[in-house]
Amino acid sequence: CGGLTALVQSGFETLVDAGYQPESAYFECLHELKLIIDLMYEQGISGMRYSISTTAEYGDLTRGPRVINDGVRAEMRKILDEIRSGEFADEFIEEVRSGGSRFAELRQAGQEHQVEQVGAELRSMMPWISQGKAKVEDISGGD
Repeated sequence: CGGLTALVQSGFETLVDAGYQPESAYFECLHELKLIIDLMYEQGISGMRYSISTTAEYGDLTRGPRVINDGVRAEMRKILDEIRSGEFADEFIEEVRSGGSRFAELRQAGQEHQVEQVGAELRSMMPWISQGKAKVEDISGGD
């Protein structure tokens, strides 16, 4: 999840910083993601590529590897090592034991990100996707 949410937020920020309207950036970086994920889920990556535009497919094949590069792969291996060694679990347990203030700050910052604000406004105009959904403040977060 962390890589995906960071990628969405970074893409959104990149577009907004370049002068795109936040609403357009939201649709490009977050809202349309469901279509891509659904296509991959149903048809695999090749099936998704077949179903999108040729331009989008070319961009996927030529620009994706520039985003997910050797540096990203090295960081992913490091994170996996932290999980396997128990370092991640130890960090999380300590965070919870100490009251979770850093976790709460990170959660709050995520909720306050502009993509969340824009998304909430746009989704409020789409009752077909927001009916019956919990609001962020309704979620206890305690697993």
